[in-house]
Amino acid sequence: MGCTETTLRTLLNDRILVLDGAMGTMIQQHDLDEADFRGERFADVDEDLKGNNELLSLTRPDVIRGVHEAFLEAGADILETNTFSANPISQADYNLAELTYELNVASARLAREAADAFSTDAKPRFVAGAIGPTNKTLSISPDVTDPGYRDVTFDEVAASYRAQIDALMDGG
Repeated sequence: MGCTETTLRTLLNDRILVLDGAMGTMIQQHDLDEADFRGERFADVDEDLKGNNELLSLTRPDVIRGVHEAFLEAGADILETNTFSANPISQADYNLAELTYELNVASARLAREAADAFSTDAKPRFVAGAIGPTNKTLSISPDVTDPGYRDVTFDEVAASYRAQIDALMDGG
């Protein structure tokens, strides 16, 4: 067992650990507009980017860091990264699939920095990589006339999650 796992297991034997709350709900409280999601870097992207909360780890890291800090101040022991839909399949809707690695690394680093800043020997803080569902399903056909049809294959979804996991690990 690694040091983090040992610490987590020891703490879990002693008390309940608190997982942070809903990232999306906290982001909504900031009343962000399209320009916030775009920043300077993505100003010329043809797609609407508002709603791509994962992109905020690059364009508005202050907002994401603030969300993490609010959860830590409220007593959270474990932060989830801002990466629920930071996978190639979901990011393809914004024509940003190529950003999967960067989004996950940046998000993991933001959460890690916040957790480290709030950690003490008496109350260590942890980061968990958030891997949400994609916007494509393996269980239901999107085409009612072809029940066996799927937009993606199992292997494509597995590769999408693998890309996300590798980047989360690289981000800490």
